[in-house]
Amino acid sequence: MRVRFHGAAGEVTGSLHRLEYEDRQVLLDCGLIQGGGNEDARNAAGFGFDPRQLDAVVVSHAHIDHCGRLPLLVKRGYSGPIYMTAATADLLRIMLEDSARLAAADAERETRARQRRGEGKVEPLYLLRDVIDTLKQVKPLEYGERREILPGLTLRFEDAGHIIGAAIVELVYQQRGKRKTLVFSGDIGPNAAPILRDPTAMHEADLVLMESTYGDRCHRNRADTVKELGAVLRQAREDGGNVLIPAFAVGRTQEILYWMARYFREWELEQWQINLDSPMALKVTELYQRHINLFDREAKELFAKGLNPFAMPNLRLISDVQDSMALNKRASGQIIIAGSGMCTGGRIKHHLRHNLWRENCDVVFVGYQAARTLGRQLVDGAEFVTIYGEKIRVRARRHTVGGLSAHADQNQLAAWYGHFHQRPPVCLIHGEDAARRALKEKLEAEFRAEVRLPKPGQVAKF
Repeated sequence: MRVRFHGAAGEVTGSLHRLEYEDRQVLLDCGLIQGGGNEDARNAAGFGFDPRQLDAVVVSHAHIDHCGRLPLLVKRGYSGPIYMTAATADLLRIMLEDSARLAAADAERETRARQRRGEGKVEPLYLLRDVIDTLKQVKPLEYGERREILPGLTLRFEDAGHIIGAAIVELVYQQRGKRKTLVFSGDIGPNAAPILRDPTAMHEADLVLMESTYGDRCHRNRADTVKELGAVLRQAREDGGNVLIPAFAVGRTQEILYWMARYFREWELEQWQINLDSPMALKVTELYQRHINLFDREAKELFAKGLNPFAMPNLRLISDVQDSMALNKRASGQIIIAGSGMCTGGRIKHHLRHNLWRENCDVVFVGYQAARTLGRQLVDGAEFVTIYGEKIRVRARRHTVGGLSAHADQNQLAAWYGHFHQRPPVCLIHGEDAARRALKEKLEAEFRAEVRLPKPGQVAKF
């Protein structure tokens, strides 16, 4: 058996890996590439294999960098089953419909610009009808359920603790006395994060594909991070401006609201108008409430007491475009939580365009910012950025609150790997090279593990 790497091998986004054995092919994830300047061309390019030759697709979770090219895969001929957890299946519709709408809007905007230059039309990556076709092929499984998806090949999902529905993927091939086990971590969540359960410990594997997003660093203590967030909000209130929080619609938004509700009085949040300006985040937040059975004990107890962190008295849920635009008429008193988390699209870009030049504005980054994204430019201290063709001077204060990550840090990743018996070989993926190298050194030193850093096109045999 072998795994061929096509994406997220040396970078964080664009998850795409292919299991090959005998005459069978199983695709692990089919994610959108984000950032880099040439992402549109890379996303539209060929996959490096014929989608019509795939026998099955397995998706770890519904973040767009893990599922965002599924409709393109179907559009180009894949007609087989797409396996994921039941909660991921619920999320997938929201994520892909939003992705299709954004792609259509971007294509329309680029077409207008090109037509003014006498150039041709731009086609979106895929359409809503491609999303509908994709959803028809989804086959949901519950955590812990074992299902034979191909002759001799059994699939099992376990909780990854990353976002609602996120899974660790186990594929076991057993035929003619042979047994091989592949474990794909997907994205591993941190221990003791609010709302969701801790990631499941796995014990048996012949090869492990493990994410390494934060392989070169350790997060701040979560309690200290929450205190820092409160201090930033209190200082911002004294400064008299707006607070912008770019946040992923899935996971990060819900955690931010959780902490705001929990410390509502201590942080004097009644003095703010809190705006959740993301139609997708609104749908996701509603979905979270339908999957309370997947929450950890503390979150279940909170809901059982009737304390809903998603229903604060001054929380305004904004879906209408006109209401979103109206937010930019006010220069103070607002907390605006909007996507996308890396500022690559969505409504946050409009709010940044209207607020970055204000000295009393605060921008709070609560998640990972991939290389060459607008979010990374701002985190790295850029004095000027370009948004929708307009060059903007950045005077706003920028805060990086890293302890709220939905990803495990270096120590937590190493601890997760440490549960495996016999210390199987591990391929580090979903991380930039510096992060992968650092985690490789730690795993080698701590466990004497055989660690590989695959590049696109390379193969790992097991």
